[in-house]
Amino acid sequence: MLLSGVLFVLFLDGCWLYCLADAALTPAAEFRGLSKMAWLCIIIATFIVGAIAWLIARRSWRTKSWAADNAAGIAGIAGIAGIAGIAGPADAADDAVARHPASRSKKAAPDDWIAPKGPDDDPEFLRLLDRRIHGTSADSGE
Repeated sequence: MLLSGVLFVLFLDGCWLYCLADAALTPAAEFRGLSKMAWLCIIIATFIVGAIAWLIARRSWRTKSWAADNAAGIAGIAGIAGIAGIAGPADAADDAVARHPASRSKKAAPDDWIAPKGPDDDPEFLRLLDRRIHGTSADSGE
């Protein structure tokens, strides 16, 4: 009997901790109604009641946003996206790539810019390396 009580308390603690972490890591822009700090205070103060309230509120928000995204995706797949002005899945993926920090380095390069090569593809580097290995270079380099 004691073991089942301890397991139940551990389960409630885990649920509470999950809800607290989920609320803390959710971007502030996604909160509707109450602010992020208010939700965190509710979850901390009311323990499991606040955690259950968070699960219910968060699920309804996710369901609504999923339904809107899914409708836009279906419209894009059907070819209606261009006519209706709804962003299709390809547009959403392109937007996500544009927002990603790694894509910020992919700016338009000048016309005279040459892409860097690997050292084994650069003939000048290979000649220099051969000279250094065989000792035929006037440049000591070492």
